[in-house]
Amino acid sequence: MPSEKPHSADRLARAVLRTVAALPRPVQRLLGGRPLRIDGTELDTEVQLGLRLMTLAAGTTFEKLPLPEGRAQIDREAWIVGAASEVGEVRELTVAGADGPIPARLYRPHHDPGLRLPLLVYFHGGGFVLGGLGAADSVCRFLAAKAGVAVLSVDYRLAPEHPFPAGVNDAIAAFDHAIAHADDLGIDPTAVGVGGESAGGNLAAVVSLATTIEARTRPDRRTPDFQLLFMPVTDLSSKHRSYELFGDGLFLTEAQMDWYRDHYLTDPAQAVDPLVSPLLAEDLSGLPPAYVATAGFDVLRDEGEAYARRMREAGVPVGIRRHPGIVHGLVNATGVGQAATAALAEAAGALQIGLRSSVPATNGGRR
Repeated sequence: MPSEKPHSADRLARAVLRTVAALPRPVQRLLGGRPLRIDGTELDTEVQLGLRLMTLAAGTTFEKLPLPEGRAQIDREAWIVGAASEVGEVRELTVAGADGPIPARLYRPHHDPGLRLPLLVYFHGGGFVLGGLGAADSVCRFLAAKAGVAVLSVDYRLAPEHPFPAGVNDAIAAFDHAIAHADDLGIDPTAVGVGGESAGGNLAAVVSLATTIEARTRPDRRTPDFQLLFMPVTDLSSKHRSYELFGDGLFLTEAQMDWYRDHYLTDPAQAVDPLVSPLLAEDLSGLPPAYVATAGFDVLRDEGEAYARRMREAGVPVGIRRHPGIVHGLVNATGVGQAATAALAEAAGALQIGLRSSVPATNGGRR
């Protein structure tokens, strides 16, 4: 939710989108226009209508605004399309970042308070430049409620004030903090996964990669037990075919990805660093099991699926799921559509299985 009280225009937009989402599909199709088909796939009816409404209501897009205004706009949009799933506890706290404490938010489902739950350390999207705890609130609540796990949302530092590798270093530090402070968080330190959407998916993948590389020479190094990657950025060094197919008019654009990259990196040569582009890592063996969800109408579709395939080829257990009719970031829109809810529910099931299967049978998750 935005840090300030929602504007009346935001409340109206939220109400309108929920009303439209409840319309029968034939009515949505009539309002949304002729079906859009690209690369053999048809855009979901409610998604197409939602995009049309956003286009009609849109002012200046975030990358053309002063940075504080762009960040505020993204937070408002997240509140408009999101939903606040009921959970047992939401706690504001700080965790150790690489250069000092950073804000975080812990979500716990309705469970026995004494139960040591598996934990997902979650990193929000926003191209390494935008987003925050409020923007990720809807997804984190949903995953906690539906998967029955605790979720720790991390407000890592953003570019351009803190360019690469600040966000990476904060993400690794936050993962380590969660394990070291398992008692305070009420979680099982033997079942800690990482996840995120878009840039956050990149950070989750990079935490897994960096800790796995370190563990090859330091056996006591803890690595995540599971990766939950929503539409992740995996290659900032090149533009895959999906950029050509979906680069404009489908929520996340090629121009916006260029803007993100230019803010995140201080030198274009950094794009080939595997901690920026994990797809370029030479060796992906030993990474944690993963669930990778991509969107059929997304510039990041092909690089996300390429990374999933490379992990699988390296012997990593990977579930790859393309949601054919949706656009980038739709998992955040659980308040306005069936497609978002279905995609996130499937991911919650994978998360529940992936983390709970990592808990030793001898402790049952309780210590």
